[in-house]
Amino acid sequence: MKPRKVVEELDPYVPGRSIDEIASEYGVELDKIIKLGSNENPMGPSPQAVKAIVENLNLINQYPESDLQGLVSEIAEYSGVSPENIIAGGDGADEILDVLGKTFMDEGDEFIVPLPSYMYYEFTLKIHGGVPVYARWDIEKNLLDVDSVLEAITPRTKFIFLCTPNNPTGGLIAKEDIERILEATEAIVVVDEAYFEFSEVNNVDLLKDHPNLFILRTFSKVMGLAGMRIGYGIASPDIIEYMYRVKPVFSITKLSQIAARATLNDEEYIRESTKLSIASREYLYQEISKFKTLRVFPSKSNYMLVDVHETGMKAKDLTTELMKRGVIVRDCTSFKGLDEYWIRVSVGTMEEDERFIGILKEVVE
Repeated sequence: MKPRKVVEELDPYVPGRSIDEIASEYGVELDKIIKLGSNENPMGPSPQAVKAIVENLNLINQYPESDLQGLVSEIAEYSGVSPENIIAGGDGADEILDVLGKTFMDEGDEFIVPLPSYMYYEFTLKIHGGVPVYARWDIEKNLLDVDSVLEAITPRTKFIFLCTPNNPTGGLIAKEDIERILEATEAIVVVDEAYFEFSEVNNVDLLKDHPNLFILRTFSKVMGLAGMRIGYGIASPDIIEYMYRVKPVFSITKLSQIAARATLNDEEYIRESTKLSIASREYLYQEISKFKTLRVFPSKSNYMLVDVHETGMKAKDLTTELMKRGVIVRDCTSFKGLDEYWIRVSVGTMEEDERFIGILKEVVE
């Protein structure tokens, strides 16, 4: 039994470590572990979402709705667009990426990714025969090198990925830079806004003039539903219609739909969730900035990138020492464009943040 050549050669995607893994490997009590490695919502899910799930548990013997009309309409209202501009998927934004590839990627087509950025773009599209072409994210300035993107465009370019805020650096891409790229190509420009709520900036207004724009979003971050796996895309009706032709019909479970709609209707939760994460981000940035051997980058997301070169430890060594003490942060060695001396720290509750800073001092100083 032999897999496809592209699968045989594919580098596996490396996710963040789980609480159960760390508890088992290092003998740390589960309730003592601080997870700051996966950009999750420290506030937990909306109480209204939890209540709605419990009240509808008896419906899991039924197939979910296939047209998603209710959910799509509410996402459209939240996003300020029409329902025909929305596609929703059931494996977070990852399914939307996969459907994009199935719909538009031909063998040998190219896609541009500025490095470092979210590596799942490459992981997904290489399976569909796409060829990655790398542009540059300027780490020192924490800005996209727009010229490197423009220079990478060829007649074979099918997608350009622009993550804003960028994962793992936390920097934003200016709207005028996105427009410049949109106007330079007929390729689909995928603007990944998974973390847009924390930046308080979005690019939906560009849709009216740019039919090649595709905005990617998720319920996994500010909405607190990472475990329910819901993502959505915003684009022209033509792009959306083509994608629905190949999207799995029942990919969003009944309970996920219910949880998503309940969360969208809990406006107070969304406000407080955003507020908590921004306050946590600013606290962590100020505290980590006090370390003489750490360099932390300003962020507009719910995480921040930290340079650990001056500690005398590689990211692997530092993250291991933190995990032994019950703290999970992200070793960024697997991110192309970064070396072995970078970690990413997600926001926690203020109590978790204070404990983390104390443990970080113990390890670093």
